[in-house]
Amino acid sequence: MSDYYYELIIKPSGNYEVFLDLLNSLVNDAIEESDDSIIARSEEDLSDIEYGINEFSKAVGIECETILSKKKNIDWIKQYQDSVKAVEVGKFYVRPSWDLEKEDKINIIIDPALSFGSGHHETTSSCLEAISEFVKKDDEVLDVGTGSGILAIGASKLGAIVDICDTDEVCIKDTKTNYNLNNVIFNNSWVGSVNKAEKKYDIVIANIVADVLVFIASDLKKCLKDDGILIISGILDKHIDKVLRKFQDVKQLKVVHKNEWITVVFKK
Repeated sequence: MSDYYYELIIKPSGNYEVFLDLLNSLVNDAIEESDDSIIARSEEDLSDIEYGINEFSKAVGIECETILSKKKNIDWIKQYQDSVKAVEVGKFYVRPSWDLEKEDKINIIIDPALSFGSGHHETTSSCLEAISEFVKKDDEVLDVGTGSGILAIGASKLGAIVDICDTDEVCIKDTKTNYNLNNVIFNNSWVGSVNKAEKKYDIVIANIVADVLVFIASDLKKCLKDDGILIISGILDKHIDKVLRKFQDVKQLKVVHKNEWITVVFKK
């Protein structure tokens, strides 16, 4: 990649399509269109192109403004990667694949994608803290609304046997990709919610939103083993009372309040 590139902005007073066709015939690089201007960018000097456009505009009698500038090239991929920061939470160190591992922590690799869950949001980090505290080796775990799979991966790395589900098929695909990235495996997966669970679990995790937690509360409790642990999150503090009313029949072990978000841990 060159250190600099050239940008040529063309603003014809009329016959926009004619100038667009002319520029397309003169340059091989990508061209950007806007309402009143055409922009060409190239690592090659565009001075000759600018001269040709100006001569053409004079010949056809159409006024045309051109602006040629030399700009510093930016490594956009590196700039983006530098903006994605690793985060340490509980027993875990959540990082993108291009970042270095932290040897004294359990590393979870999550590359940003469409699915929610990179470890930075309060709900994700408080769930990871709860997983650090309550998940044990060989526990059977269900991650409801798995998103990026970050919570499921954390539980797997603690030695749990993990099932995942999500109503969005994209999330299931992203989770499978992230599991491969982390060299761990999950036990079972399905597109849908907790009502499709075919067994009971030692630990159920649901980091969703308050209204959905209220709606699926009975199903969440139904798939818990006796003495099982339920971790729910994604709850704005203004909605906590209506959520807790749905879980009055299970023992409240812990409430984690981070900014305006709340995570609650229950025991059946």
